[in-house]
Parts: sequence; C-alpha cells; structure tokens
Amino acid sequence: LKFAGVNIDKMMLYQEIKKDNDPLKRVRGNIISWGNPADGFVGDMTGRGPGYAVFDQPMIELINRYLPGRAVNLTGKDFEVVLAHVSAGYPVVIWTTGDYKLPDRWESWTHDKEVIKTPLDLHAVVLVGYEGNTLYLNDPLSGKRDVPVNKQQFIDTWKAMNSRAVSYK
Repeated sequence: LKFAGVNIDKMMLYQEIKKDNDPLKRVRGNIISWGNPADGFVGDMTGRGPGYAVFDQPMIELINRYLPGRAVNLTGKDFEVVLAHVSAGYPVVIWTTGDYKLPDRWESWTHDKEVIKTPLDLHAVVLVGYEGNTLYLNDPLSGKRDVPVNKQQFIDTWKAMNSRAVSYK
C-alpha cells in the first residue's frame, strides 16, 4: 500500500485486517482446532501469543478499502501472470515459507467442521523484481529488501502453498 502512495502504518493495518478469533486448542501439543486464514488473520499478529496467518481474500478486502476497486487477486494464476504484474510496476504479496523452500512442517486442525491443512512455516513476502533465474523479495520477517531467491525453487514452493498472491492495479 505504501508503494501505491497510501500513508498508513502496519499497526493500523493490523487493527483493520479481518480476523478469525477462534481460539487455539491443543491436545498433547497438537493443534486440534483454530481459525481459518481464509476468513481472517488467525491468532495474534503481534507476536505476544500464538499467531498464524491470513490468506488472500481478507487481504483483497483490505487493499480495496484503501484503493477502491484496485485490488488484484492473482491466486491460482500462472506465475508468468504474476511476473507480468511486477513488470508493470506493481509489487505482489506472495505466500511462501520462511526459508523459501518446499514446506516440510504440515499441520492440520478443524474449523467449523472444515479441515485446515497448511504448513506451519507459512510466510508472506513482497515480490518486487526479477531478472533471469532470480527473484527479488522484500521480506518483512528479516526486514531485508531485494533478497535474491532462486526463481524455480520459489515457484515450486509457491505452488505447494496453493499459489496465493495479491496486488493492486
């Protein structure tokens, strides 16, 4: 949003993003129920308590709040479409893993009789550029900008994570 000229800080966005407040329930250390990231952010986004993630639709709603009618859901599209969007000058939020490698720590729980199966090391980054076999990401976890990542490895991971991506136009 800042790239689009919206003057807002992350704490305001935290307050405004839709949340799924279903509590985390564990049995013998295993998650048995929690929220659904497709409905809103699951858990505590501040890091003071267990937190997980939010998926594309709540993000689209938030983008449209600040850029009415301009949100673009690239989820499920071919990665070349994502790259074309970046080439047109728009950064893209993409779901991946914390190390950009194939997910290896899958977890599942129930939410309103639906089984949520997802990797625990889910992470979102901003794709800001690419050249040849290298993608460049801004990573909010590390705070680093223009992090170089192998393109094919990243695409394989992105596909394993249900090819989620959002942006604006």
